[in-house]
Amino acid sequence: MGGVGTREDRAAHPPGPYSQVSAAAPQPAAAPARQPPPPEEDEEEANSYDSDEATTLGALEFSLLYDQDNSSLNCTIIKAKGLKPMDSNGLADPYVKLHLLPGASKSNKLRTKTLRNTRNPIWNETLVYHGITDEDMQRKTLRISVCDEDKFGHNEFIGETRFSLKKLKPNQRKNFNICLERVIPMKRAGTTGSARGMALYEEEQVERIGDIEERGKILVSLMYSTQQGGLIVGIIRCVHLAAMDANGYSDPFVKLWLKPDMGKKAKHKTQIKKKTLNPEFNEEFFYDIKHSDLAKKSLDISVWDYDIGKSNDYIGGCQLGISAKGERLKHWYECLKNKDKKIERWHQLQNENHVSSD
Repeated sequence: MGGVGTREDRAAHPPGPYSQVSAAAPQPAAAPARQPPPPEEDEEEANSYDSDEATTLGALEFSLLYDQDNSSLNCTIIKAKGLKPMDSNGLADPYVKLHLLPGASKSNKLRTKTLRNTRNPIWNETLVYHGITDEDMQRKTLRISVCDEDKFGHNEFIGETRFSLKKLKPNQRKNFNICLERVIPMKRAGTTGSARGMALYEEEQVERIGDIEERGKILVSLMYSTQQGGLIVGIIRCVHLAAMDANGYSDPFVKLWLKPDMGKKAKHKTQIKKKTLNPEFNEEFFYDIKHSDLAKKSLDISVWDYDIGKSNDYIGGCQLGISAKGERLKHWYECLKNKDKKIERWHQLQNENHVSSD
């Protein structure tokens, strides 16, 4: 999940499939203000850094927007100014990395493109986390790190800031212009503070109990079509899936099973998406069934990691239907109640397998 200096972070590349990039006009922002250090429980640095306040790391301008209707967190990285020189030419090759805490999976991380030979980079790049709920906003912290990309493969940490998402109001963009900090980690016996210029490591530890079992989320649409006389199930996308392969990713696909008593027509399967924890499927499946019979059915949705030549790994699943609870019951009920209306909902995947791996 976490690891030491992944190849992904060493190369300049566009953000992954779980992020969207768009141009953003710089927003007026307040003068840079030094942020207080984050609470100790969020300090998960594996390396110790000097706390030398005389060293200026630079300032970062960015904005955050929680789009409640679309369950997304939009992070616009505007620019940095006066970054600490990291290269022999007195310049740097900076990029910005985002990380949602807690969460050690690659799916929690986004990054901007790398800009070359500058201490005053202008990105105007928007990175988007999908599947963000009100609950996530209450308990998660966004870590924003500025790093220097080294062509020899040792990316170096310049500075960071952290923001508790519960301070963000829904649907209101908030602008920031802050001085970067070199966060002091929790003290460990036998460590020294002489780590300035040390290679950047993926420092995140395995997260605390309660986050270990997070399997990811899935965006599903339901619609009963009176014209076609059946149920249309849309598998739109997944986010933050658990990594099942040694490379820190999965090769996910989704299986549907409408039960009971549907025979061979009961099961459907999406295409396989390679090496991703945030797959986009955008596939629809049709069940020929009377509206009156839907109330007696349950829809099992399961996400799997495809493995060649051996049984597939179960990632997580959820069950919609009359026997379900909470949002899963509500989604099914709204579909029954509102014919010919497509209703989309995010559902948390559970580590409960109701389906075989064939």
